[in-house]
Amino acid sequence: MPQTAAIIVAAGRGHRAGGGVPKQYRAIAGQPVLRTCLATFVRHPDIGAVLPVIHRDDEALFAPLAADLRLLPPVHGGATRQASVCAGLEALAADKPDLVLIHDAARPFASAALIARAIAAGRRNAAAIPALKITDTVKEVDMQGRVAATRDRDALRTVQTPQAFAFEALLAAHRRAAEAGRDDFSDDAALMEWAGHAVATFEGEVSNMKVTSEDDFVRAEAMRMAALGDVRIGSGVDVHAFAPGDHLTLGGVRIPHSHALSGHSDADVILHAIVDAILGALADGDIGVHFPPSDPQWRGASSDRFLAFAIERLKARGGIIAHIDVNVVCEAPRIGPHRDAMRANIARLAGIEAARVGIKATTSETMGFIGRGEGMIATATVTIRLPWDTTVATP
Repeated sequence: MPQTAAIIVAAGRGHRAGGGVPKQYRAIAGQPVLRTCLATFVRHPDIGAVLPVIHRDDEALFAPLAADLRLLPPVHGGATRQASVCAGLEALAADKPDLVLIHDAARPFASAALIARAIAAGRRNAAAIPALKITDTVKEVDMQGRVAATRDRDALRTVQTPQAFAFEALLAAHRRAAEAGRDDFSDDAALMEWAGHAVATFEGEVSNMKVTSEDDFVRAEAMRMAALGDVRIGSGVDVHAFAPGDHLTLGGVRIPHSHALSGHSDADVILHAIVDAILGALADGDIGVHFPPSDPQWRGASSDRFLAFAIERLKARGGIIAHIDVNVVCEAPRIGPHRDAMRANIARLAGIEAARVGIKATTSETMGFIGRGEGMIATATVTIRLPWDTTVATP
């Protein structure tokens, strides 16, 4: 089987879209554009390697969104898109894949089917690009904005990425363009045309939109949420007894107290309840199934590891967390002074905004084991959104 690599071009500044960061790092439905894009290619069974090309100033933005994805180490892009693609090709030159897909990070909705069509077309041609027929009438206008001609739309196409190329032919074309001082090609297909290669087309996708403006982000958010139409709600409960100690951990936050919580791990009742709620919404067992108390490797373990596991199970299914709601019942310690710190930490661990995390607390009015100060209980309700097709492989 021919070896296929994908280069994801993400070195642009993209400030026209607003948001304070390059557009590829802005979130759509709670997930950065670049993360969505990379995950799609990583999951594809016919892609052997995925290489991100990023701006040298964006490493701190890139690292957390890509930490759990099987990627080649990112390379730094150049001053133009053409230079960025060339940098990616040179990084792959030692391994020389047979086929390379070039994709813009600003197109986060490329489907697995589109990638498959690109690979199939690339195996038949030295260059192949996804294209869409134009349905509107197209006018050519002069410098004064007056119509100069009406073009035949049947002969015109809009083009997208991923574009597929024979690796060695594209690398040679880029090197030749660099030697000639040509850095003005708008895409790699135009460069291949200049180098004398025929460029084939295959069917693109209307949903494979490019996010450029603020309006595009509004449309993209609506598209993403519509695709995540399988809404599920999971619940989790955890109870731990107090034991000798000078602090306890709740929501991943260390809180000084006259007692600790007793448990095989760090006994964080809040995170444990959230983990069970996520796993419940996925119908994927519970925390005891995946992290049995009988296994010594989890003794004293930080519960953020359990939450990271549950989040990854959710991401592997293409899902997101919409909301987390927690209730804590205890006589002490007081939860209120630590509420915002716990919300911020849970949001960070879950990869969502703190506005999507609620924490409430109450007492048992001195009744029962809680009223006697013997322990505490936490319940969590988590709302997740999944795509209707949840058969995607784990990245």
